[in-house]
Amino acid sequence: MNDWLDPLLLSRWQFGLTTVYHFLFVPITIGLVVAVAIFQTAWVRSGKPVYLQLTKFFGTIFLINFAMGVVTGIVQEFQFGMNWSEYSRYVGDVFGAPLAFEGLLAFFLEATFIGLWIFGWNRLPQKVHLATIWLTAIGTILSAYFILAANAFMQNPVAYQMNEERGRAELVNIWELLTNPVALAAFPHTIFASFMVGAGLIISAAAWHLARNQHLESMRKALKFGLWAMVVSGILTSLAGDQLSLTMVATQPMKMAAAEATYDTVCGANASFSLFTLGTPDGSTELFSIRVPYLLSFLSTHTFDGCVEGLNDLQAEYSALYGPGDYTPIIWVTYWSFRWMIGLGVAHILVALVGLWVTRKGRLPKQRWIWNVAVWSFPLSLLAMSVGWIFTEMGRQPWIVFSLLKTESAVSPNVSGLDVLISLIAFTLIYGILAVVEVRLIIRAIRKGPPDVGEPDPETGRHEPATTVY
Repeated sequence: MNDWLDPLLLSRWQFGLTTVYHFLFVPITIGLVVAVAIFQTAWVRSGKPVYLQLTKFFGTIFLINFAMGVVTGIVQEFQFGMNWSEYSRYVGDVFGAPLAFEGLLAFFLEATFIGLWIFGWNRLPQKVHLATIWLTAIGTILSAYFILAANAFMQNPVAYQMNEERGRAELVNIWELLTNPVALAAFPHTIFASFMVGAGLIISAAAWHLARNQHLESMRKALKFGLWAMVVSGILTSLAGDQLSLTMVATQPMKMAAAEATYDTVCGANASFSLFTLGTPDGSTELFSIRVPYLLSFLSTHTFDGCVEGLNDLQAEYSALYGPGDYTPIIWVTYWSFRWMIGLGVAHILVALVGLWVTRKGRLPKQRWIWNVAVWSFPLSLLAMSVGWIFTEMGRQPWIVFSLLKTESAVSPNVSGLDVLISLIAFTLIYGILAVVEVRLIIRAIRKGPPDVGEPDPETGRHEPATTVY
């Protein structure tokens, strides 16, 4: 029973639960806000009512998701003070800087212009109103960057100096912090992956209506847009991921070794990467695998004769640097989450490629199962991002700030396991209720379909929204 009331264990579970849950809304918000901005731009430029319908339709879903993301994101801030006060004390001066930028600059920009966009229909000039949704998108993307910059410090601490008298790290260069190589590499990978998630939702919503022969004109355009967006953003995600892997090898070689369960240092042809693997749950033994020679070496160093350090060598190196201890993450978590991230993402790209083929030249498949696959494929890229985030964070363990502060040293000293357990149960129940509300609202909005935009204005010949609120 005492193990289950361990404050460290429960605090990690609580932060993991709230982070993964909140992160479900983030990529949908980023992906949809850009799509809505594109649809509205197409409407302003062409005057075609179909693009206004798509703007309003996916704009409604975006707003539902945005609201839920804000509610769940607030909890994240509180946990640093509640369960991780030692972390906040030790590195808060550095970690708090990009969070302050996120709240005071990015979120302020985002919240201000989303309000103008919601209530500006029929009140603001068309181009000014269009600018509000683009500024909302910019604020959303900026917000993501500042969060990633804060997280990058945990992966690769830079721009600080130790104040031995106060026993904490203090910020010395904000520009160096914001241009952390890990942040610069993680940002495009995360944003392009978020576009995949947004495209996936558009594909599923459009497929649901097309399967029922509803709203054919608008949903055809939505489907085509979603399919192409999925393929293009999928390719860009892969390319950005390749650059991120190089940065990861340079800053956290233990994480890459854990991703491939490489226990001994390998070079050249021996540094193979498994495309498909069957093995023991802990990843320590392979039963069957399809391997590509040199690929792990290429992914890690961009050369075919490069070496990838193994877990055993890195463990010995870290023990010499940081003192006795186990510096390897949980291998089966990193090993399998890395593969699920890649596999689920590739699967969604393949669904989109097949979709482009079966709908070429304006065709609509008659087989209901094809539409069902499109509808139910939505979670693929979202789950890929979630397990990718788990890989990123779990692969850093046992460090909360790599090489600087261990996770076990960051937990609040005066918070009991029972206190954390009660709040963990409360968060789980509340988040479960919110999940039901979110899913029901989005499903209802999708089933309702795009709104009727009425007749064109007799003076301008253009369609205007019939209402000012959603």
